[in-house]
Amino acid sequence: MAQAEKKGGLLWKSSASKKLLKEKVVLMYDEIFMTEDPSKCSPRFWEELFLMKVNLEYLESKLESLDGEELMKIKDNVNCLFQRCIQALGEEHPIRVVNALQTLCALIRGVHQKNKSTSGFDIINMLMGFDRAELCMKNLMESLDSLLCAEGSESLKSLCLKLLLCLVTVTDNISQNTILEYVMINSIFEAILQILSNPPSRREHGYDAVVLLALLVNYRKYESVNPYIVKLSIVDDEATLNGMGLVIAQALSEYNRQYKDKEEEHQSGFFSALTNMVGSMFIADADEKISVQTNEAILLALYEAVHLNRNFITVLAQSHPEMGLVTVPISPIPTTPVTPLGTTPPSSDVISSAELPLDADVQTSNLLITFLKYSSIVMQDTKDEHRLHSGKLCLIILTCIAEDQYANAFLHDDNVNFRVNLHRMPMRHRKKAADKNLPCRPLVCAVLDLMVEFIVTHMMKEFPMDLYVRCIQIVHKLLCYQKKCRVRLHYTWRELWSALINLLKFLMSNETVLLAKHNIFTLALMVVNLFNMFITYGDTFLPTPSSYDELYYEIIRMHQNFDNLYSMVLRLSTNAGQWKEPSSKVTHALVNIRAIINHFNPKIESYAAVNHISQLSEEQVLEVVRSNYDTLTLKLQDGLDQYERYSEQHKEAAFFKELVRSISINVRRNLAFNTLSQEVLLKEFSTIS
Repeated sequence: MAQAEKKGGLLWKSSASKKLLKEKVVLMYDEIFMTEDPSKCSPRFWEELFLMKVNLEYLESKLESLDGEELMKIKDNVNCLFQRCIQALGEEHPIRVVNALQTLCALIRGVHQKNKSTSGFDIINMLMGFDRAELCMKNLMESLDSLLCAEGSESLKSLCLKLLLCLVTVTDNISQNTILEYVMINSIFEAILQILSNPPSRREHGYDAVVLLALLVNYRKYESVNPYIVKLSIVDDEATLNGMGLVIAQALSEYNRQYKDKEEEHQSGFFSALTNMVGSMFIADADEKISVQTNEAILLALYEAVHLNRNFITVLAQSHPEMGLVTVPISPIPTTPVTPLGTTPPSSDVISSAELPLDADVQTSNLLITFLKYSSIVMQDTKDEHRLHSGKLCLIILTCIAEDQYANAFLHDDNVNFRVNLHRMPMRHRKKAADKNLPCRPLVCAVLDLMVEFIVTHMMKEFPMDLYVRCIQIVHKLLCYQKKCRVRLHYTWRELWSALINLLKFLMSNETVLLAKHNIFTLALMVVNLFNMFITYGDTFLPTPSSYDELYYEIIRMHQNFDNLYSMVLRLSTNAGQWKEPSSKVTHALVNIRAIINHFNPKIESYAAVNHISQLSEEQVLEVVRSNYDTLTLKLQDGLDQYERYSEQHKEAAFFKELVRSISINVRRNLAFNTLSQEVLLKEFSTIS
């Protein structure tokens, strides 16, 4: 049998015994998990505890291993530990503060993990006791606020934000996290703003601060008055809003850069050669391989800023003076596990000049351009559920932008032109556009390009009806602005008209399959009314008279599609059934399009017969159109330039609830893996040798 030997006062075990000595902090944790007060035998117990390096894994697992009855027996000691942690946050010795912050993280996570099915009130009782909860949380939030606003250690600030993120995300549904009531009462909103408005702080902590704010804004947002919503909606400090914009722009730009790198890697590799050789057979697979995990957390932050704060709209348009700078973070960001909803912070909080220019020469960027490029990537593949949610959120953000008067003024400003290189889905029947041939145009052209690109590339079996409806609504809202302000936009409208006609053709070709899942007449009506908008008001916003002629040419050229649509909706509107009413609306909406077709087609046929021409050229058809406008009779249709404004609470509450849930799970997962290491913290404090 193996023998234990005494050597130099330490017990050495032979290889037969696998039991290791426990480190002192673990022995101290074990004392806390006894029913007795550990400070009775050791008066300096709590002072010593916070000088020990925290063993997060042991503390959390120990809490999780206890059943409910065992946990209740040590409740007083857990309450005491929680209070002692809060007291330690006021210590001058930074290592005590660090250990207290990390111990709080372990306590909060461990108790929540054990009590997933328990009510939030019971968890509050277990952590700090009902009678002391209000004072405890007041002291905790005040200490965190002081640490975040102080000029001290950046690592301490980082850990404070991690603790707050830990506190917010311990439950999947943050609105069920009762502890957050105290975070609402004892607001840290100003501390978050201070981080965002101060360049050095923003570079270090901006990402976590923005994600934290986005989550806090979503706590019971439909059920009670959330002070973070109220305060975010009235922020007007330029430095703060710009700071938030910079953090969001960096995170989106980082995604765009990663995607571009992977795309180039694939194009230069064997797979690309194989794809070119075989055709489109593997294009879907290639697209999947190129995909980079999306970042819903930062997209949610952008949405809340655009939706709640009208002043933030100005930030979308501003180029960023800091974007040419590069800073090296204090510590390398650890690699995070691949997760469904990426909330991993970018490697640096300031964009390098190499990432920014849309043209290698001189062109600058802004948050809106970066967002449009991001949208063009995530909206390519909507088969993946997370990318579908990301694409939907992008379209919701664009909807809010398209409704805003100031945003529209900037989008349509003919004196502010940009070259925006959107990503386009690889398709067999079209060549890849050369980046350098892109013209400089007002930004609204890029938004319209993005909408056209989506319309053209998503006519598939798993039809994303909801995204198509949003897409058409955005185009409609932009047209309403152009009509109202008489903006004559020089845009290739034919591409939009062609995309819309092909969409109608797709709906008709797949009528049976689509009607089993969707009311396709809602979408068809919206598309037809877009054409009605051009027909009725096109002379006020189309760039030239010839553009209006081209509209008529396209309608006449593609008349078969409109004829088929009319036949389909007439058939369904004359039959009793669930589609009678929606299809009859499309029938009435087609009146002017049919009038144009029925008026000009006989004239064109007559012209061809008189001049003995079997097939007319485009110019000859246009000549017939121009000379016969005066005899055309159209009906005035009401409400074409009216739309229902976006409303989150009534229509999107379920979507945002699920989205925030996913983000909460992912933020928690990333925190659990890589954010609570102590090594860098120890190096930073000169008091530690």
